[in-house]
Amino acid sequence: MYDVIIVGAGPAGASAALFTAKAGKKTLVLDHDKSMTKRAWIENHYGVLEITGPDLIDIGKKQAEKFGAEIKNEQVETIETKQDGHVVKTDGGSYEAKHVILATGVLTDLAEKIGLKTKDGTEPRIKTIFDVDSNGKTNIDGIWAAGTAAGVSVHTIITAGDGAKVAINVISELNGERYVDHDILKN
Repeated sequence: MYDVIIVGAGPAGASAALFTAKAGKKTLVLDHDKSMTKRAWIENHYGVLEITGPDLIDIGKKQAEKFGAEIKNEQVETIETKQDGHVVKTDGGSYEAKHVILATGVLTDLAEKIGLKTKDGTEPRIKTIFDVDSNGKTNIDGIWAAGTAAGVSVHTIITAGDGAKVAINVISELNGERYVDHDILKN
């Protein structure tokens, strides 16, 4: 049983995994390796002069793994809700978690399969997004969404920040108090 399963390892998903794993939460990331960031050249990401999308994704995955996140290359087929969490079924197996964060970019096809509410997207060429509240919660308890799939701008800096925000909200719910992650300079 995982604390958190994150679907998608683009900027939103990897950022969420970095925070949940660093907070000591047992984290699994399921990714099908088709992120739209894989086609990007990025010069507008704070703290990075320039980087290819594939390199940004690789670094994000390595950061999450550094803190213990497990990453599997599997396609999520469906999610079933149980009394004490969720079962995420993939083309390679099934996994249980208390919370699921959907960071699926432009893909919202899971919504109809599992009963998630959607709404029209506001970004150019983004037709449908998951209907979430300001914390990233969907209409199904324990299922959250972050990044482009949750309606934020497709820019990597914004989706990464949204993934972190949603992860902090999930960690806070798991801990029963507001979670903050601040490191200080080491001498």
